[in-house]
Amino acid sequence: MTVKLSSSNLSKLPANVAGPKYDRATLKAGIVHFGVGNFHRSHQAVYLDDLFNAGIGHDWALIGAGVFDGEKIGRAKLEEQDWLTTVVEQDSGHMNARVTGAMIDFLRPGDAAAIIERLTDPAIKIVSLTITEGGYFIDPASGVFNPTHPDIVADAQAGATPKTVFGIILAGLVRRRDEGTVPFTVMSCDNIPHNGHVTSDGVIGLARLIDEDLANWVSEHVAFPNGMVDRITPATTDRERGILAKDFGLEDNWPVFCEPFRQWVLEDHFTDGRPPLEKVGVQFVKDVAPYELMKIRILNGGHAAIAYPAGLMDIHFVHEAMQEPLVSGFLAKLERDEIIPTVPPVPDTVLEDYYQLIESRFSNPKIGDTVRRLCLDGSNRQPKFIIPTIADRLKVGKGVAGLALESALWCRYCFGTTDSGAVIEPNDPSWDRLQATAKAAKDAPAAWLAMEDIYGDVGRATAFVEAFAHALNVLWANGARATLTRYLAGKL
Repeated sequence: MTVKLSSSNLSKLPANVAGPKYDRATLKAGIVHFGVGNFHRSHQAVYLDDLFNAGIGHDWALIGAGVFDGEKIGRAKLEEQDWLTTVVEQDSGHMNARVTGAMIDFLRPGDAAAIIERLTDPAIKIVSLTITEGGYFIDPASGVFNPTHPDIVADAQAGATPKTVFGIILAGLVRRRDEGTVPFTVMSCDNIPHNGHVTSDGVIGLARLIDEDLANWVSEHVAFPNGMVDRITPATTDRERGILAKDFGLEDNWPVFCEPFRQWVLEDHFTDGRPPLEKVGVQFVKDVAPYELMKIRILNGGHAAIAYPAGLMDIHFVHEAMQEPLVSGFLAKLERDEIIPTVPPVPDTVLEDYYQLIESRFSNPKIGDTVRRLCLDGSNRQPKFIIPTIADRLKVGKGVAGLALESALWCRYCFGTTDSGAVIEPNDPSWDRLQATAKAAKDAPAAWLAMEDIYGDVGRATAFVEAFAHALNVLWANGARATLTRYLAGKL
């Protein structure tokens, strides 16, 4: 017999499932969050739930928001259970489940008028975002906000109903400025370098298309703190729903399964106050950059390193990839030879220890993270997680054989078949372009590096061009398994 998750059933939760220790009816909204996906619900929402369980900060509850029609599906699932979420932490040693209640409403995605109206409420002091790497209108090669994107241009037109996150946020800020209300803080919780600066560039860049004075006002009066976020959180499937029902006796439309580890390092820069998250483990620092660079290069770069060889070998789960000596060996060699040497010192952190932790997290057999998820959206992820490392290596005349092989593996994956001949279904917003380019690169490797918006100057650097071409030719001649064997033996 299972219990269906809802507010009315919180008192009937199974004994092995923890529930909120606070009265959700007393919570008051203080944060509007765009992008209510799995990561947000395993990370920011859990920290707030911890805070509320401690009897603190009950005026910082979450209201969900979104701009895409696809987000209406998740909203409907959560609405059926009164915005509650079950979060299941798993590793080889334990598994526990808790119901979190930090979100108290979810505005209809795409309803710009209703969202803007809520943003004008003085009680809303923070607008936060997890809109993925691709949601910031960044030119991949330059890393700079692209004001010519059609959606941004449309939002800048006089009288337009905003369709983008930045358009809606800016409209809310304009209303608050005009009404004399203190502006809210805009807090990115996305996994991109300098996420506060990137968000600022987007909001101010859009404002500049509308009115220079507005852009200056936003720049002077709105805080955009930088932050580093971390918790491996795979997508939810029927597998996870089944485990929750079988092992815990609880039915949840959209549970979240994640690893026990979590980290949030945040710049203490807010316009109108913040929840006291330091009481539940958030690290507030003056400069997030060292932590951010460490995580993006070692963890996210590491994910990219294992994703594509594993994908070509038809490996399904990430922990299975780590059990394959060629994949885990490639990760270790690439990290120690080429990635970690580009990471500057981080306060109170030994980089080798951090890498060992990453290796252990990737090997977690319970998390159910898929190789396909790691392979997703390379056109947005590679320019953030891999290509800057290549650039840094090239600047100091260091070797890039491993990074060139990683890039060649990505190219080979985008060809659209594994080494066994199995079809790889589209796995990138730019899949058609990537596949066509990968097919051209089979005979002319430079075609891949000619994607200026992704590779920029790196794609023209002779040392990298030659290393990439060699790695791709070896991959096509011998396959991923034999190529990795040669690389690990120092014979690539």
